[in-house]
Amino acid sequence: MSRTNTAHGRSRSAVDSGVNRWVVLVVLCVSLLLVALDATILHVAVPSLTEDLRPSSTALLWIVDAYPLVCASLLILFGTLGDRVGRRRVLLLGYALFGTASAVAALATAPAVLIGARALLGVGGAMIMPATLSILRTVFPDRRERATAIGVWTATAAIGAATGPVLGGFLVENYWWGSVFLINIPLMALILPLGRRLLPESRGAADGPWDVLGALMAAAGVLGCVLGVKRAGAGDPLLALPTAGPLLLGAALLVLFVRRQKRRPHPLIDLRLFSRAAFTTSVGCIVIGMLALVGLELIAVQYLQLVLGLSPLETGLRLLPLTFAAMAAGATGSYTLRRIGPRRMVGWGFVLTAAAVLLLTFMGQHDRPLLLTVGFVLLGFGLQTTLFSAYESMLSEAPQRSAGGAAAIGETSYQLGAGMGIALLGSVMNAAYAPALASVPGVPAEASRGAANSLGEAYKVADQLGGTAGEALHQAARHSFVQGLHVTLFVSAGLLLVGALMARRLPRIMECPVDPEEAFDAREAQGAHPAQEGADRAAAGRPGPASAGPSERSGASGMPAASERTARPERARASGVPAAPERGASSGVPVASGRAGHAEPAGSPEGGEPRVPATREAIEPAGSGRPAH
Repeated sequence: MSRTNTAHGRSRSAVDSGVNRWVVLVVLCVSLLLVALDATILHVAVPSLTEDLRPSSTALLWIVDAYPLVCASLLILFGTLGDRVGRRRVLLLGYALFGTASAVAALATAPAVLIGARALLGVGGAMIMPATLSILRTVFPDRRERATAIGVWTATAAIGAATGPVLGGFLVENYWWGSVFLINIPLMALILPLGRRLLPESRGAADGPWDVLGALMAAAGVLGCVLGVKRAGAGDPLLALPTAGPLLLGAALLVLFVRRQKRRPHPLIDLRLFSRAAFTTSVGCIVIGMLALVGLELIAVQYLQLVLGLSPLETGLRLLPLTFAAMAAGATGSYTLRRIGPRRMVGWGFVLTAAAVLLLTFMGQHDRPLLLTVGFVLLGFGLQTTLFSAYESMLSEAPQRSAGGAAAIGETSYQLGAGMGIALLGSVMNAAYAPALASVPGVPAEASRGAANSLGEAYKVADQLGGTAGEALHQAARHSFVQGLHVTLFVSAGLLLVGALMARRLPRIMECPVDPEEAFDAREAQGAHPAQEGADRAAAGRPGPASAGPSERSGASGMPAASERTARPERARASGVPAAPERGASSGVPVASGRAGHAEPAGSPEGGEPRVPATREAIEPAGSGRPAH
């Protein structure tokens, strides 16, 4: 229990540091905005960059991929390090490194220098991303306020990712490609002193030494998996050594990492979190949501530019409705979550996103602005609703002392989902696009094979052929791309509906615990000694779980037993925290179950324990060991 009290004390000191928590949220969101912008802002600068630096095809691939690869692989390392040495300290170091690497990237005169700078940007991003989320978890201990803060946080991430191409297109058209990096420097110069002055320091559990070897194993394992997935998405055969080798090695290292964490008395990541349905389901929903979003965005950008012929800036402007819808979903997410609960919010968010994806199958070879706008609005609102509720549920399931590790898991699943989306949906797109170009009249077989690589390559081959054959290849490639887009959209809609089914394992209502740290430890202690509890019941002559009365069943499900409830007011008065009102559990008084016109006794078998909506004070933390519905 001493570990819990230590973590709890740190949480309170962070919150009561005299700094307005909403000002802290603004600083954290600006930090996240820069990281999210840098993930997409370079895409529109690739043609200008290629003309200036003349990188090889392999070097160009590493210029684009070095940032997300390094960032994804180091999230767990820096997330858990922040729990030990201080999250604010890691965040400030990330600011400094991000600004320095941006300056090196903007002034790079050789591909190797730019690759190294992008890798350093990835290190800085890995230090910033989990730190922002774990500090948010500390600064907002109340779940209702935290839900609002996470809504703003997720909306900021969507804004950064979606406005990156718009801002990048403007900068490249008016300046030079290095300006997409140079814009980071004045913002970092502003936010570094603000963060040092305003952000509270917080730490998690500091018991035992930091597992350096385990952190490196996790980093190498995630790097191998993401690298293999990206190669598969680029069209490399799945069984080829450059693809299968990193995948298998990364998976093996992650398995060894998990086994090592289970054996250690003080693990980097509390793997008990994955035994809880709400946490595991939230992580899975984040993966599926990002899988659909990133794959669809990549294909949508190709469609807008290569089929409809829009410029990079026009393409970014067409995607703005998606951004505005995501902002609206983040702004209203906290209210919606309190009203309908995590299960319905995530499930219906996936359903709405799937409906938007199916609506976009009506796109053709000609521009239909109204259809695209409606589809992007529904897509942005539905997917942001899903991601917000999944992040909020995941973070609320983790105790404050493990906030850095939980945030790192969420961000890693985000990056893995993005990489898998490009690989999976890109592979589906290629499989549906290429066959139609094998037998275009008048086009040589070698030209057809080159055109089958991508729509952009097909246009180049068609221009080289010229005449009737070139025109035929151009039209066939355009038509085949649209057909492949429709197939990809149907596959994406199917994946989103799978996510809607997964959401049924999330809690029905949003619950707000009085003391989540203490309740988390109590649940884990009870789960570790079920046999001893049965022996104690038998020795005392009390009935077992099958015939237990209301108070005993409440204790077994994570609610406090009668003696614990008697002792709680004393602890509450000592700590200055108001005690939770008694709810009649020990006397068998019926407690409202949240369904109209129906009441259940406390600890009824149907729900495991009484469910307390967000508008009333709950006694147990969210997802406390109840069976999934």
